[in-house]
Amino acid sequence: MKKIGFFIVFCIFSGCSKVPVSGRKQLNLLPETELIQMSSYQYSQFINQSVVVENTPESDLVEKVGRNIARAVEDYLKRNHHQKRLRGFDWEFKLVDNSQVNAWCMPGGKICFYTGILKYTEDENGLAVVMGHEIAHAIARHGNERMSKALAARMGGVALSVAVMNRGAETQKVFQEAYGITSGLGGLAFSRRNELESDKLGLVFMELAGYDAAHASDFWQRMAENKNQIPEFLSTHPSDEKRIEKINDFLNSEEFQQHIQQ
Repeated sequence: MKKIGFFIVFCIFSGCSKVPVSGRKQLNLLPETELIQMSSYQYSQFINQSVVVENTPESDLVEKVGRNIARAVEDYLKRNHHQKRLRGFDWEFKLVDNSQVNAWCMPGGKICFYTGILKYTEDENGLAVVMGHEIAHAIARHGNERMSKALAARMGGVALSVAVMNRGAETQKVFQEAYGITSGLGGLAFSRRNELESDKLGLVFMELAGYDAAHASDFWQRMAENKNQIPEFLSTHPSDEKRIEKINDFLNSEEFQQHIQQ
C-alpha cells in the first residue's frame, strides 16, 4: 500500500519536468510556489537578524554580478521554453558580514554571500563562479528535491501523500531543517549529483552573462588550498582534483559549446 501511495504522488507531481541544461528528469514532491513562500519568510528573518553590508564596492559587486547572471538565466530559460522555472522568483542579492566561507540561494532567487568567501572569489569573475553555482541550485529546484527525499525517507508513501497534500507539520519541520535560521540555512546538504549539476549549470550561466568560465577552475583551486574552512555548498563534492577535472572536461565539451550558443 505504501508503495502504491508513493507511486500516485510520483505521478501527480513529477510530470515531464527536466532540469535545464542537464536534461535530467526530476521528481519534486512539493509545490514550488509553497517553497518559495516559506523561503521568503525565512530569508526575511535571516536578513533582519544579520548585519547586511550595503553601499560598499563589495556589496555593489555582489548585486551587479547577481543581476547580470539573473538576466542571462532568464533569457536562456525563455529561449529554451523553461520560463515556468522562474514563476514566483523575486531576485535579491545580499552581502552579509560573516566570516564563514559560504554562499547560498533559496527557492525563489534569494541569494546571500558571506564576506568570508570574498577573499577566495578575489574578483568579479571569481564571484560569478559562485553566483552561477548558487543560482543554478534554485533554477534546478534542488531544494525541492532534497526536501522530497527527506520526507519520503521519514514518512513512506501513503503518509507522504497526506503530508504533501495538506502541507502538514512534517513538511514544515523538514523545511526548517533545510532553510530555517537555526539550521544555518543549509541543514540538509545537497546530494553530490545536485552539486555537480549546479557546477555545470553555473558555468553555462556565467558564460552567457559575459564572464569567463574558462577561468572557473582558478577559484576552485584557491578553495582547494583552504582545507580548514570548507563551506556548506562544497561539503558533498568529490575531491578538489576530481572536481576541477570535471569542470575542465565540461568546459572543453561540445555540450558546453551548444548551450552557450543557444
